[in-house]
Amino acid sequence: MKLFKVFPGFGAMVLGEPLEQPDYSLTAHVIGWIYHFSNGATFGVMYVAIIGDGKRRHWTWAVLFALALELGMLFTPYPTVFNIHVTTRFVVVTVAAHAVFGVGLGLAVRWLAVRSVSMPGMALAAHGS
Repeated sequence: MKLFKVFPGFGAMVLGEPLEQPDYSLTAHVIGWIYHFSNGATFGVMYVAIIGDGKRRHWTWAVLFALALELGMLFTPYPTVFNIHVTTRFVVVTVAAHAVFGVGLGLAVRWLAVRSVSMPGMALAAHGS
């Protein structure tokens, strides 16, 4: 799908190369995907900062958070900059991908929060004590 062309585009931008290229280098692909996943990790940290204690929130809050990110992307210049036509198929695929991210994020945060309670040393280490 055309929406996946953004990842090597991210890499090209990081490398200072032109955004639009007929063929991206392997380096641009790798850097772009690393950027994409590091961006997801950063949003994961932001989610935890927003909800606080992961035991107090149901994992579905992470799905709502991920879908809010998707809406934010759709209503920014992102599709225009990357020359992506916002079609029904595009929206369905990206909503599904962000929902999967949200499920994984929510379950992981909940699991880590419960696990840190059962391991008191982990809770102290997490708080810098």
